[in-house]
Amino acid sequence: MQFRNLPSVDSVLAKENVATAAQSFDRDWVVDLVREALDSARDHIRQGGDSPNADDVAKSVCQSIEDTMRAEPRHVINATGVVIHTNLGRAPLSKAAIEAASQAAQGYSNLELDLATGRRGSRQAQLQSLLCQITGAEAALAVNNNASAMLLGLSALASGREVVVSRSEAVEIGGGFRVPDVLRQSGSTLIDVGTTNRTYVRDYDDAVTENTAAVLKVHSSNFRVEGFTAEVATADLVEVGRARGVAVLHDVGSGSLVLTEKYGMAHEPTPQESIKDGAGLVFFSGDKLLGGPQAGIIIGKKELVDQLARHPLARAVRIDKLSLASLTATLVHYLKDEVEQEIPIWRMISTQEPALKKRAKAWQSGLECPSIIDKSRSAVGGGSLPGETLPSWVLSLDCGETGAVEVMRRLRESSTPVIARIEEDRVLLDPRTVLPEEDGQLLDALRSAVNK
Repeated sequence: MQFRNLPSVDSVLAKENVATAAQSFDRDWVVDLVREALDSARDHIRQGGDSPNADDVAKSVCQSIEDTMRAEPRHVINATGVVIHTNLGRAPLSKAAIEAASQAAQGYSNLELDLATGRRGSRQAQLQSLLCQITGAEAALAVNNNASAMLLGLSALASGREVVVSRSEAVEIGGGFRVPDVLRQSGSTLIDVGTTNRTYVRDYDDAVTENTAAVLKVHSSNFRVEGFTAEVATADLVEVGRARGVAVLHDVGSGSLVLTEKYGMAHEPTPQESIKDGAGLVFFSGDKLLGGPQAGIIIGKKELVDQLARHPLARAVRIDKLSLASLTATLVHYLKDEVEQEIPIWRMISTQEPALKKRAKAWQSGLECPSIIDKSRSAVGGGSLPGETLPSWVLSLDCGETGAVEVMRRLRESSTPVIARIEEDRVLLDPRTVLPEEDGQLLDALRSAVNK
C-alpha cells in the first residue's frame, strides 16, 4: 500500500519549487534527481518507513540541488584546539598569502615569463631564491605535496637501485601512505637495517653495496618511540654517504623553519639543520609547521635538485600557480621575521594563557547555558610534534538534557559550521585555534545551538 502512495515523477516536477529549478538548471538533471529521490523513498518503505508525499520529495530534490551548488570545501571555525587539523585543511594561510593567491587568480600572471627580458622564465625562480636564503641550501624545488616530493626524489635518483632505510623509519603516515610503498612505486628496492627500536651507523655501512643509490632518513613526525632506543644522526649518515659515495636523503616531514623549543615543545628537526649536516636532499611539507599551502618542498645540493627538475615526473607533480603564490608570500614572512604576527599557526602557538582565558570569558557572556572557563591543553596536531600539547583555557558547556552530541550537531549545521570537541559529555571550545575575526560568527552559532 505504501508503494502505491508514492507520487509520480510528473507530480513532483509539477511542484512550484521543482518546476522553478527545472527552468534554472538542466531539466534532465532535475528529472534524474527526482527519480533518485523516489528510489530512496522506496528503500525507506522497504525498511518499514512511510511513503512521502509529493511535497516531501520536492523538498528533498531542492535540498539536493542546494547541496550540489554550495561551494566546497566550506569555511569552518576550528574550536577544537588542534592547531594543524588535517580534517580541517591543516594550516590556515596568512592574509598576505591569501592576497597573493587571489592576485595570481585574477586574469593572467607572469607565471613563466621573465618580465625583464620578455622571454620564458622559470615559475619557481623567486621561490627557489627564498628557500635558499632561509635554509642555506644550494637549490630548491616545490611540488604539489611531500609524498610527491619523496616519490620524485627516489624516482630520479634510485630507480632500479637500492635505498637503505632504518627499520624503525619505514613508517606509515596518514591516509595509508607508507614509505615502503613509495619506494616500490619509484622503482627502487628497500633495504631495511637495524631493528624496530635501535639502529646504528654500522647497520647502514654494512648494507651499502655497489647497487645502493641512497640512504634515506625519515623523521617520525606522527608517532614517538621511547625507552631503549637508538637512531643515527643525519651528520653521521652523511659521513657514511661520503665514504661510500651515496646520497643521503632526509624527509623531515612537518617543515618547521623555527625552533619549537622556544614555545615549550620538544625539538622538531628543521630543514636548515639537515642542510647544515650535509644532507643531499631534504623533503618537507608546506601546510604543516611551515604554515603555508599544500606543497612538497625539496632543498639540497644543486646537482641533485637539478636531476629531479629534469625528471619527467617533475612536470606531473609540479606546484600550481595559486599554491606557488601563497607559498612564496608565506616564506617572505620568515625573511621579515614576522612569523608570530602574520602566520596563523605560529600566532596560535605563541599565544599566552591570559589572552586565551580572556577570550573564553568573552564567549561565555550572554549564553543561556551553564558553563565554566576551565584549564585544558591544545594539540599541535597534523602529523607534527606527536604528543606535544600547549596549556590553554576553554569554554566548557554543560549541555544538560540537550546533550553534548546534539549541541555539536547544531554547531556543525550553523551557517558557518563550528567544530568543537566533547570531553565527559561537555562541549569544549578552545580559543587558541579560533581566528580573532571569527569570534562574531562563533558566538552567533553558539547562542543558536545552546539557546534553542
